[in-house]
Amino acid sequence: MTAIAYLGPRGTFSEAALAQLPASAGADFVPFASVPLALDAVRSREVLSALVPIENSVEGSVTSTLDELALGEPLMIVDEQVIPVTFTLMSRTGTTLADVRRIATHPHASAQCRAWLRANLPAAVVIPAGSTAGAAAALLEEPPAFEAAIAPRIAADVYGLSILADDIGDNDEAWTRFVLVSLPGSPPSPSGADKTTLTLFMREDHPGALLEILTELSVRGVNLTRIESRPTRKALGDYYFSIDCEGHLADARVGEALAGLHRVCADVRFLGSYPRHDGKPPLLRPGVTDSDFAEAQSWLSSMRAPN
Repeated sequence: MTAIAYLGPRGTFSEAALAQLPASAGADFVPFASVPLALDAVRSREVLSALVPIENSVEGSVTSTLDELALGEPLMIVDEQVIPVTFTLMSRTGTTLADVRRIATHPHASAQCRAWLRANLPAAVVIPAGSTAGAAAALLEEPPAFEAAIAPRIAADVYGLSILADDIGDNDEAWTRFVLVSLPGSPPSPSGADKTTLTLFMREDHPGALLEILTELSVRGVNLTRIESRPTRKALGDYYFSIDCEGHLADARVGEALAGLHRVCADVRFLGSYPRHDGKPPLLRPGVTDSDFAEAQSWLSSMRAPN
């Protein structure tokens, strides 16, 4: 039986996302307490792959995932999943909304439910928890330290809790993106609607260093969907860039861009080409299709070896 790791405990958004991933059909789900532990389980071959969060539309990127993929032993992204982030107020059976005086949840969750809490439970005290699912699980302790928890709806099913209020988040457009990570190997075949993730390390810090990187991509028509900097942990002011771009390693424009980046960067870590969750193909301007690159190469070859 195939085993897939995810960021636990049981009842997290990670588990909900994994359950929706086609690749998880028939697999055993194995929870881990942190992103590094989940990814280390892949490296040690304890599991075949791991699903971990990489960015949230409200809170931004998950830095532990970015740093593990950039600085840890090499791994490769083979798929992605995006799910809406909705929060549920849950309690033990028999508790009513009027009984709730203390609520436990992760600080990020309480921040995203602030308006609902102010309108519906203004006197309730919010107790910080290490995770939303952990707060839900703690309701089963005897005696419980609080009357309710804010967690993903899946946590109510996992721990047998009652739902007091559903979809209590303040932002209807909150989403979290997850990536499925495995040991390095051949990427999935191109689908025509793909994304490539890279980690780029500057050769040196100098004026125009970022522009050099972006130029290698832009002149070949490679569109970025995400870019951000993170410290390399080597020295103050020393950063790497984590990027997502449209296209697949097998696409001529992406392959040539990677070759260009290899020339201007100290290191380029290829983290995978994989299907986009939304199936959206890139919009390619004239001159950057595979046939355009092939025609240009044929022309250059004819110049080098004329008849």
